[in-house]
Amino acid sequence: MLHGAILGSNLVASGSDGFGSAVIAYVMGNAPAGGFTTPSAALGKPARVTGLPFSPGTVTPFAPAWTPADVVSIGTGGSLTLALDQPATDDPLHPHGVDLIVFGNSFFTDALPPWGMVGALVADGGVIELSDDGVSWHAVPGAEADGLWPTLGFRDVGPYDAQAGLEPTDFRVAIDPALTVAHVVGADWIALLEQYGESGGGLGIDLAWAGLTTAQFVRISVPVSHPWHVEVDAVARVHDAGAPSADLDGDGVIGGGDLALLLGAFGTGAAGDANGDGETDGEDLAILLGAWS
Repeated sequence: MLHGAILGSNLVASGSDGFGSAVIAYVMGNAPAGGFTTPSAALGKPARVTGLPFSPGTVTPFAPAWTPADVVSIGTGGSLTLALDQPATDDPLHPHGVDLIVFGNSFFTDALPPWGMVGALVADGGVIELSDDGVSWHAVPGAEADGLWPTLGFRDVGPYDAQAGLEPTDFRVAIDPALTVAHVVGADWIALLEQYGESGGGLGIDLAWAGLTTAQFVRISVPVSHPWHVEVDAVARVHDAGAPSADLDGDGVIGGGDLALLLGAFGTGAAGDANGDGETDGEDLAILLGAWS
């Protein structure tokens, strides 16, 4: 027996450029995680810091988002349907061919606590379907919503830091889907960060896998026979090919001129936008510093 459903696109996130902007439908299913049944938690960007206000901690591949404000749980037989702010497009110019990213709350076990050595992946799965019109649905073969790669909120933190870092990752940059858990098992924290690069993790999806050229709707469902409930944090479009880069002044060099432009526009508009989300903020600064010539 299903626990109930919330229908309608009136659940909308503000400031959701590039991310899920509306909950279209939420069917709880059986035995969702207790208290984690607010579907709007999956709108907007993934969590960078979790546990607020009483036990804050940065979100890392060893310490996933864990509060009801961060993730929504889907019980067995249930589903969650989200709308992106704009359709994702199938573009071979996107890095690794990835067009869309889904974030759960999977994590790596620590083989050498508290230093952060990758052991096993703890992930709950979940079927992913995409649609360009919200009516006709196309499954993404082999994709698991709550799986690789665990979310990383900042590049300049440790595996279990309590305070936010100063170098946020980019949630609209995907990790190469050719990489598997085998590529990082036994890796220490520094080696793991190298695999992530500037990405904030998540499962990267090429729309061509589902036979689509565009998709604005993402449905994540849990089969009745599935042994685990599935948690979802966010969905995101990757940056458009040819989107703004860290070379803000167009001189072919990432340097002081770009930094001056970014700092002059910080918090006020898109003049210093290095990641294509329409804002000039800490994410853009992190991208610029990481690409410094």
